[in-house]
Parts: sequence; structure tokens; C-alpha cells
Amino acid sequence: MIELVIKKYLDENLKIPVFMEHQNKEPKRFVIFEKTGSSKRNRTYAATFVFQSYAESMYEAAKLNEEVKKIVENMVMLDEVAFVKLNTDYNFTDTETKKYRYQAVFDIKHY
Repeated sequence: MIELVIKKYLDENLKIPVFMEHQNKEPKRFVIFEKTGSSKRNRTYAATFVFQSYAESMYEAAKLNEEVKKIVENMVMLDEVAFVKLNTDYNFTDTETKKYRYQAVFDIKHY
């Protein structure tokens, strides 16, 4: 399951917590990621993932987003990953919880 590969990779390469869903008690800085869609062609899977970078200010969320983008792009070095492409990224501050976050959307082909 590619989600487990990504989780392990992020845990090993980011110095902050990485979650697949919100927690009851969350730190000031963390990343949440999820798959938003997928397909399969010729035994290769394609999936779209969003990576949300949370921080205590807009500036820190933007910086964390840049770090996450670099790390995710380097996942192409993993045997399970064939292709990584940044689709888009943007300010995605949560107005309901008033938490600063950026969101990066990636297209990832994997085996």
C-alpha cells in the first residue's frame, strides 16, 4: 500500500510529526497527507496525494510547505515510486479552526 510507503518515508525524512488524519492533541507544526484519487494502467498505479503543512504562522506554514515539496519530490528514488510531479500548491489556511496551513498536491505513479 503506497500510503504506508509514503508515511514511512516522511517519518524518516521530516523532523516533525506526520499523520494520515487529525489527532486529538496536535503539535504546533505537523503534516497530514491523504490520497484523493487513483487509477491503474499497465500494472502501474497513478495517485493524487495532498500534503497539508500546518504551522503557527503563515510564514512558517509556507516554509514547511517548501520543505515538504522537496522531500516528496525526492521520493522518486524509492523502488516503489516511478514518477512524482507537483500538480499545485497554495495557501490553504483553515478558517474554521484558524490554523495556518499550506497544501501541496502531487501526482505520483507507483508500483
